[in-house]
Amino acid sequence: MTTSTASREISAAPHVSLTLDSLDLAETYDLLGTRQYEHGKILVRELRVRRGQHVLDVGCGTALLTKHVADLVGPTGRVVGIDPLPPRIEVARRRARDNLTVQVGRAEDLSAFADETFDVIFYNSVFHWLPDKPLALREAHRVLKKGGRLGISTAAKEQPHDSDNLLKLAFGERDASKHHILHKVTSSELALLLGRTGFSSRLIIRTFTDQFSGVDEIIAFNVASSFGNAFSALNAEQKARARETLDAAAAKYRNPDGVIVLRRHLIFAVAEKRPQ
Repeated sequence: MTTSTASREISAAPHVSLTLDSLDLAETYDLLGTRQYEHGKILVRELRVRRGQHVLDVGCGTALLTKHVADLVGPTGRVVGIDPLPPRIEVARRRARDNLTVQVGRAEDLSAFADETFDVIFYNSVFHWLPDKPLALREAHRVLKKGGRLGISTAAKEQPHDSDNLLKLAFGERDASKHHILHKVTSSELALLLGRTGFSSRLIIRTFTDQFSGVDEIIAFNVASSFGNAFSALNAEQKARARETLDAAAAKYRNPDGVIVLRRHLIFAVAEKRPQ
């Protein structure tokens, strides 16, 4: 994927609103986002985060994983979490401590930080939301120290989640569900982006299995994790019909106990800032 091709794809991508979030949605995500938290711990482990390091969590949400990293770096380290959504930061501030701070901020603009500030930067379940990935990576490269590490976990374009397939079964190609507003990349596209930004990287696709008690939990998770974007195009009557359709489409994913079992496929990338 050339830079010009990436720019054309970004320009054509659907708009993601950052104004639909609320404190209720942020708190719902804080409860249901444990799935992202658990695979985020795997990403952090692969980044070899250690005591005394300075770490930036880009798209920290409500700071569940940020707090875990603050425990790893200890009192001599420092962790900063940024997120573009004020309600998420409001919840995240409840986890603030001496070595953990959070603030409103965007991946594409890290001007609040000087060059070569951080030992480690990571995007956990964030990168697929970013329309201008080259700019975000350039900013990460700038604020990383020489030899610093960058970690990314992101939805794999070449292996759609079961939830994507389920939502497509229920809604077709209407702009009613989260998969229409994601800016996914394949593992080869991500490797190319990282290489052109000055990173050496290794990538792998991992599969995770999630269990949902029913379609209401699936809907709540999608709405909260998309900060209100999922299903926002539907009025109340359409949402009621959509729920019925989704419930029927979920039949193929239900186990004998009635639990809906869905797989997620994530690219895990660990990259290092190459010496200039």
